[in-house]
Amino acid sequence: MGGIAITSLMITVIGIIVGAGLVFTAKKFHVDVDEREAEVRACLPGNNCGACGYAGCDALAAAIAAEEASVNACPVGGAEVAEKIGGVMGVVAEIGERQVAFVRCKGSCDVTKNQGNYVGVQDCRSAVLSGLNVSDCAYGCLGLGSCVNVCPQHAISIVNGVAFVNENLCISCGLCAKTCPKGLIELKPQSKKVAVQCSNKERGPAVKAACTAGCIGCTLCVRQCEFDAIHVENNLAHIDYDKCTQCGKCAEKCPQKVIRIPLSVKSEVA
Repeated sequence: MGGIAITSLMITVIGIIVGAGLVFTAKKFHVDVDEREAEVRACLPGNNCGACGYAGCDALAAAIAAEEASVNACPVGGAEVAEKIGGVMGVVAEIGERQVAFVRCKGSCDVTKNQGNYVGVQDCRSAVLSGLNVSDCAYGCLGLGSCVNVCPQHAISIVNGVAFVNENLCISCGLCAKTCPKGLIELKPQSKKVAVQCSNKERGPAVKAACTAGCIGCTLCVRQCEFDAIHVENNLAHIDYDKCTQCGKCAEKCPQKVIRIPLSVKSEVA
């Protein structure tokens, strides 16, 4: 019995020592946690996509709570999430128009020639590093689907050799734009439907030889615009979305039909 009592006493003493050590350690290394951080984290969608520039939603929540990031820093959450986080932080969220991804290429299999059948890793980045072009246009979409693979919402698909974005599914994370090795994808305001579907910076004759739907830098679009919203730089038309009124006149006059125009605008122009 004496041995059992001694053992029990030793276990009790050890437990007290360990417990005291844990209490001391907890107090020694205690870090105050901003309660707002947990509230902000609860507002975030949890995609952990990194589109905000931080390593996941936890890191963004910590940055917002510390006032190191804005309440509208989550591109995926959009206006609704920004408003909720603004309520937690006690500020008014500055909410801009929803952005969507847009592919600046119209070089489908119908308008440009394939240089051959590609057999290899289905990754645009690997193809660019190897110097591969699957079509005559060196600026065009490779159609190997790197953007498709990184899209968390399955908003991108390859249609007739070119990446296509379903704007209704796009959450503005920008991962596709960051992934495209040719820089063909940009984020634009969703309401701005008139856009240039080309990225070729060669001169007109070279463009036409590579793709029958490429911008030839003719400046006809520039001369049609009454709002100074479109210019040709490096042989390629660019639209200033802040100035564009969606009148569609540039698209109507484009000889290459490389400026897209929605049906609603077409009917108004006609």
